Amino acid sequence: MRRILFTLALLAPTWISGQPGPAASQAKGYCVVTHVDIGGGPLVAQATALLREYAADSRKEPGSVRFEILQQEGHPNHFTVFEVWQTRKAYEGHAAAEHTKRFREKLLPMLGSPLDERLESLLP
Repeated sequence: MRRILFTLALLAPTWISGQPGPAASQAKGYCVVTHVDIGGGPLVAQATALLREYAADSRKEPGSVRFEILQQEGHPNHFTVFEVWQTRKAYEGHAAAEHTKRFREKLLPMLGSPLDERLESLLP
């Protein structure tokens, strides 16, 4: 439930301050939410570094609006990757990028369960 509320807060057109949020002008944005479960132990530190590098590389891509890595409280081996892209085509370019392929190859042996990736569109 916290994940859903956090996602809704990120997509809200205004923040508490009343100023437009970062996604306010992206009403046609394309969102991807991926849940990542790492096996635990020393793998968590390795996965955290890998996720940070992946986010930094992804933020530089054309069409990237927002790219965040969340870590679940009380479960340091559970992460959520939250992405907003200008278009589906921008996301598809990201998915085909070399750094994305390398990230997934390196992450695969650390996973405690398969990636749970959900592709979404913002409501108009």
